[in-house]
Parts: sequence; C-alpha cells; structure tokens
Amino acid sequence: MTTSLASPTEARLGAYLRDRRGRLDASALGLSGTRRRTPGLRREEVAQRANISATWYTWLEQGRGGAPSADVLDRIARALLLTDIEREHLFLLGLGRPPEVRYRRAEGVTPRLQRVLDALDPIPAMVKTATWDVVAWNRAATVVLADYAALPLEERNILRRIFLDPAVRAANADWDGVARFVTAAFRADVARAGADGDPAVADLVEELRARSPEFSALWAHNDVSHYGEGLKRLRHPAAGLLAFEYSAFAVDGRPDLGMIVYNPATAEDAAKVRALAEAL
Repeated sequence: MTTSLASPTEARLGAYLRDRRGRLDASALGLSGTRRRTPGLRREEVAQRANISATWYTWLEQGRGGAPSADVLDRIARALLLTDIEREHLFLLGLGRPPEVRYRRAEGVTPRLQRVLDALDPIPAMVKTATWDVVAWNRAATVVLADYAALPLEERNILRRIFLDPAVRAANADWDGVARFVTAAFRADVARAGADGDPAVADLVEELRARSPEFSALWAHNDVSHYGEGLKRLRHPAAGLLAFEYSAFAVDGRPDLGMIVYNPATAEDAAKVRALAEAL
C-alpha cells in the first residue's frame, strides 16, 4: 500500500466512502450510542464490519490506500449497506469496472415496465429472462407470437417452443438459422447475467439436449452471439408471411431481464399486425 498523494480517482473513491459512511445510523446497527462528533459510523466501525484493517480503510478514505481488490470492495459495500447501484458505483471508482453480476431469478416485471410494453401496441413486444422465459408481453405479441397467458409457465420458454413445438418450428421461415442464433444468444445471455451456475439453467439445457438432437448438436459448438437486432420472418396462420425488424434492450438494474421489440418491417406488415390486434 502506498501513502503518496491521492490521484483524482482515489480522491473520488475516498469522498464516496466518507459520504456513505456518514449516512449510516449507528444505533440502528446496534452500535454504541455514545455521543459522536459527526453523523454516521466511525472509520474503525466500518473496517470491523468489513473485516479489514482500520488503518487501510482510513487510507482508502484519504485517497492513499492504493487499489483495493474486488473482494475488499464487496465487503465494504456490505458494511456500508450499499444498494446494487451504489455498489456498482463503488466498483467503478475503485477498479474502473462494474462488479460481477449477481444473478437473481425474475419474478415478473414492474407495473411501469408492463405499461411500457402496452404503450408499444400494436408493435409486438415482450420481456424475457436470462433463461429465456417470457414473463411479460403486450396484446400485439399475443396475436403475433403466442397467447402466453394461455400457456403453462414451463411452455413460455422460448427455447422449448423453438426446439420442441412443431407448430413454432413451422412458423419460422428460416428455422435452421433461428435455431443456431437462439442457441448462441442464449449461451451468451446466461453468462452475461451470471446465471451459468444456476441449477435451472443446467436442467433446461439437459432437457433440451435429451429431447432435441438439433439443440444438442448446436450446444456442443459453444458458439455465442448477442441478440442485438435483425430481421425475423414468421408464417402466421391468419395473416400469412410477416416480417419484423427486431431490437433487444437491456432493462436497467435487472441484468436477468431483456426486452425485445418486433417492429413490422413494412407498412403492409404493420397493417396486418394492427388488424390482428384489433380483432382480439
């Protein structure tokens, strides 16, 4: 560790630590209620909660402690009761990068995000998890892609539908290309969300490998891809061939969720989708 003058980055880290420390309520944490000269915890109390040297923590606040490890920053974040976004900011200040993703299984979406989907109608849009379970959708998605509300939860998984449902296979104009793409994008999504160690992911992969020779072969290639944007063609039973320009968006603060919007590729496609949605 160094005791040289603080760099601008170290100074910002120290200021952030001091600010967060000053916001904590010592009595609420069961610490001594004796008179304190300043609000918040003492430096040695934070160091004790983080299980690090009080001297080193003091140096960090003074901007002369050097670069802490990810493990130390994680312990300090817990000691200071930082939120996920505050923890991310701490890592950006201390290491110049965000922390590793903490995966959590999705439990639906907020009402606000559902309203965003509904506002896009009659453009089909949905939200999927890192394991590609569809957890939210709008009316246009119901008439164009699937009536997800009528499906059992396990059948709302995009991979199961593509590889195991003959009707979905027939609806995709380029099924082989779609199958390669979704397998590679799924692998990347799982790793990006930190879900590759989740038992649900392993169970899904093993199920698909056992039930679909095509998935098993594609999975063995270890290819990765990002969802990004592209063109999707579907054969709809009522509207015929439809083309969509799709775009994928991350949900801020939720690395386990992603929103996909299917914008009709032509005015004719848009008119067909609008007619389907209005007839629902």
